Amino acid sequence: MIEGIFVEGLIYAIMALGVFFTFRILDFPDLTVDGSFPMGAVIMATSLHAGIHPLNGLMLAFGGGVGAGFVTAAIHNKLKVPHLLAGILTMTMLYSVNIRILSNRANLPLLRVETLLSRVQRACEGILSPEVASLIFFILVLLGLKLALDLFFHTDLGLVFGALGNNEQMVRVQGVNPATLKLIGVGLSNGLVALSGAFAAQYQGFADVNLGQGIVVSGLASVMLGEFLLRSNRIWALTLRVILGAILFKAIMYLGRYYGYYINMTPNDLKLITGLLIIISLAVSNYKRLRAKGDA
Repeated sequence: MIEGIFVEGLIYAIMALGVFFTFRILDFPDLTVDGSFPMGAVIMATSLHAGIHPLNGLMLAFGGGVGAGFVTAAIHNKLKVPHLLAGILTMTMLYSVNIRILSNRANLPLLRVETLLSRVQRACEGILSPEVASLIFFILVLLGLKLALDLFFHTDLGLVFGALGNNEQMVRVQGVNPATLKLIGVGLSNGLVALSGAFAAQYQGFADVNLGQGIVVSGLASVMLGEFLLRSNRIWALTLRVILGAILFKAIMYLGRYYGYYINMTPNDLKLITGLLIIISLAVSNYKRLRAKGDA
């Protein structure tokens, strides 16, 4: 059970990092996530069934997510559609696209297909249990992604992204086109989300077009929970608390699923808990902000 909480937390932390990029860095509320997450899963599943190497499948899934983000940013930039509506439009269209990728099926099992996880577990056979092997694998994957993001946000381009979220007009004055930055940023964000979906499909053993239902809310809950665990403005701490928040969120969901019957709670109530967590997080954040202003 403990290994499962951490593995799922690490998988969904990749998605949470993508949500963090748009919501906290770019200040771009993006609902494309609900479509790009299952897109990564279905591309991965289809690639594996086609005999494509799992690493190439991950690259295709990442590319599909980037493409979905490009569409959202292009709708926003070119048609002057608000962020939320642009994301809703892309998310809605991706449902049909994902079914098309699965050849008009709603789901695709991976039980008889060799995945990247099955290769890792087979390589560690006799040394580590499958659960521990998966846990170590995802720890290494997430450490690599975290390091890459930390380094990226220290580059000139990464610093400009941070400035865009704080003051778009200042970026314009510096001669940088915000539309191009949004295109790149939203694309990279959804690429991470799709990558998370690809790993989730391999871990769960199937891909389904409904995998992304409410996933953006889970990502927001992870980001906000992490903000209570670690207080810092340094980028390494910002990405670390997103990861910790995702693990904590999965732990809360597990506890609700396995022990909620003591208070007559069912799995159908988990969405309610997620929403309440976000509301409580927002209320506490607003209270602290007002209190800080009052002390000043």
